[in-house]
Amino acid sequence: MPQADLVVVANRLPVDHDETVDGGWRRSPGGLVTALEPVMRGADGAWVGWPGRAGLKAEPFEFEGTQLVPVELSDEEVELYYEGFSNDTIWPLYHDVIAAPRYRRQWWESYVQVNERFAEAAASATAEGGTVWVQDYQLQLVPQLLRQARPDLTIGYFHHIPFPAYGLYSQLPWRRQVLEGLLGADVIGFQRVADAGNFARAVRRQLRYETKASGITVPQPDGTVRTAVARAFPISIDTASYEELARREDVRARAAEIRESLGNPKHILLGVDRLDYTKGIRHRLKAFGELLQDGRLDVEDVTLVQVASPSRERVAAYVQLRDEIELTVSRINGDYDTMGHSAIRYLHQGYPREEMVALFLAADVMLVTALRDGMNLVAKEYVASRVDNRGVLILSEFAGAADELGSALRINPHDIGTLKDTIMQAVEMSPAEQGRRMRALRKKVRDNDVEKWSRDFLDALDTARARNSAARSEAAS
Repeated sequence: MPQADLVVVANRLPVDHDETVDGGWRRSPGGLVTALEPVMRGADGAWVGWPGRAGLKAEPFEFEGTQLVPVELSDEEVELYYEGFSNDTIWPLYHDVIAAPRYRRQWWESYVQVNERFAEAAASATAEGGTVWVQDYQLQLVPQLLRQARPDLTIGYFHHIPFPAYGLYSQLPWRRQVLEGLLGADVIGFQRVADAGNFARAVRRQLRYETKASGITVPQPDGTVRTAVARAFPISIDTASYEELARREDVRARAAEIRESLGNPKHILLGVDRLDYTKGIRHRLKAFGELLQDGRLDVEDVTLVQVASPSRERVAAYVQLRDEIELTVSRINGDYDTMGHSAIRYLHQGYPREEMVALFLAADVMLVTALRDGMNLVAKEYVASRVDNRGVLILSEFAGAADELGSALRINPHDIGTLKDTIMQAVEMSPAEQGRRMRALRKKVRDNDVEKWSRDFLDALDTARARNSAARSEAAS
């Protein structure tokens, strides 16, 4: 297998195994894949990850110009490392304990073993003096493991989800090991300034390392010190691709079809989420149901379309959430549907990007009511798609996107009364105000696209490489 100068390490490969297509693999629709696709297109790189099916053995192969390095996981490892520690311990803990995290030693042991396997695969795939970019919370130990195996590498880590305040983080029984794992990276990226601050505070409290704006001083086994940079790099989208789709005649025609299929209501509200308890789906359903009950909205005039793509269907909290949401949707529709109009069109499935852009164009109001979210790229996708400068974005202040998208209508999703008032404000907003707000939002998303995100992060890694090289030269002399 040839070694690459740039290697991405992520829980999943950017492809799914599909025996019905030529070559047996097709590109995955996930957010991380979408974000990193432009980066990998421009680099002769490699991607290390799990192929997405337990027990699937595959040799490294090339896909659309990128070398893919599969890491095999057994059924037990998927249960313990992925569904257990990653998504039943870390995910709820890092999302402000919206659901109770569970701490099980067996899960942690599997997490360590799988992280070691990913680190070994990355070390083998990377050329001398190369760069490795580790992605997200499933692989928090990989940076330190890589540094131990390959001190010649420049290592970056990007944390796509929130990093919690110390009072919550300190619950984690393996808090020191995780911090030490992350500090193996030269650059540790977060979505928000607040997340980087939470991480630095955890390092000070737990490890007693010196933390400054310029970096964190990390002692090395040989008695020297190394500097690790921890700061915000807000992730974004490939804005141009969404604009291009939104201008296509077939996509615009599909948007008109969607409105027609819903009975041509005056207003369409839209929610697009993974089916996850962090997304605030229950809160928006409650607010919408109460607006119908209060008579402030009429089912003949307004429809809520809720796309909730399947997620972690073997984790108990997600099974319960799906039952609760579907029961709520059924109750609201039973109370308010007419023969010609449905209150809520609920879609428990994923859709290709063309269909999503058509939905964005059809929707008058986009509801992003996350209780806690690292970024929420759907908010940016909606803005990028509105080439007509129409539509209103309602955005939770607890989503990372709220730091950038200041012209959205910001809400606290826990405040149902204000959420209801904000929905009414959006529905009643004049075209002139919609245009004013949307133009400002679109400029922000266009100026800060995924290419800028990746360039900023990789520039920071180049700076770290130069700094470390200078430090090694000084130590040698």
